[in-house]
Amino acid sequence: MSWIIPNYRTSPTLTNYSPLTVREKFRMAVEESWDCGTVALSALFAVQAQAANSNRFLGQESAGYAQYLGASYGDFVVGNYMSEGAFPSLLHQDARYFRRGTGSGRSRLSYSLSQSFITLGDSGHIQPTYSESLGNSAAVAISNAYYADHRTAHEAATELCVQVGVDAAINGLKEFYPDLATIFRRKHRRDKGFPTEP
Repeated sequence: MSWIIPNYRTSPTLTNYSPLTVREKFRMAVEESWDCGTVALSALFAVQAQAANSNRFLGQESAGYAQYLGASYGDFVVGNYMSEGAFPSLLHQDARYFRRGTGSGRSRLSYSLSQSFITLGDSGHIQPTYSESLGNSAAVAISNAYYADHRTAHEAATELCVQVGVDAAINGLKEFYPDLATIFRRKHRRDKGFPTEP
């Protein structure tokens, strides 16, 4: 799934939970930052930001788009390092998404959305996602260094909400993508005249 969205911090189950080391947490941030899905998301956000002319100093046309892309990619990379590496290590939290995989669609959707607000501590106990909120807040604050027009507090808060919203949407995709992939695989085999898998 990583060619669609970065998927390095998804765990298929909570069974036999084992916490990550600090090195593993930063490795996860590195892998997610270099994933082609992260670049693709950055490109889409850059298109939207340039179309809205949200940072006039970055300009328009191809040169302006290159700057929007660089800034957008920077937002994702800094966010990854802060919310998956630095703060989870400092606060002893686990930034992975643990897929539920069973239950009704509604319960699984509720579960996936809740993972933006609760997580596991390295102890295995459920905690509020301090590392996610503090990590994304730090990323938004750091991004002011390369946005020359210096975001207002309202714009910074909006960007933080966007970050949390993107994470929640990606959690939903991580929860349901394996099911959708199975459905499409069966349909493809049926369309080709092959027997479907049990």
